[in-house]
Amino acid sequence: MSTSSRAWVKPVIAAVAIAAIGFGAYATVSKREVAPQLTFLSIKGDKITPESLKGKVVMVNFWATSCTTCVAEMPKMVDTYNKFKGQGMEFVAVAMNYDPPNYVLNYAETRQLPFKVALDTDGSAAKAYGNVAMTPTTFVIGKDGKILKRYLGEPDFAALHKLLAESLNG
Repeated sequence: MSTSSRAWVKPVIAAVAIAAIGFGAYATVSKREVAPQLTFLSIKGDKITPESLKGKVVMVNFWATSCTTCVAEMPKMVDTYNKFKGQGMEFVAVAMNYDPPNYVLNYAETRQLPFKVALDTDGSAAKAYGNVAMTPTTFVIGKDGKILKRYLGEPDFAALHKLLAESLNG
């Protein structure tokens, strides 16, 4: 074969490679992870079970009282919760295992946090959610129990509110 009769080979290979990359990205996005099915223990001693969260859009926020970004974002998390709680959203703020329980309790009470606050005393919740080590880390879980989004650091609240509105109405 002459060089000119093989001129089509490189563009075809490039098109196939681009299609494969695109399909790989689509498959990654479409295969959302199922959120861990675990029971949290609230600072009030209540169990927050997977059954109690079933069919709701849930935000799970890993935080610590010693984390300046966590403390800074908390009023916005309260506003987010207050905006969406009436539409079926649930929120669990999970204090990291290194956070002294009395600090967490004091923070939750003095700030009058309106959502569920849980202690991860043994680190099992952070481990179940993919070895969460950095705070804040927030997961948005859809009504189907699958993780819609993971935020590392403070979320873009406009984008978060859009995602919550879509998920709650969908």
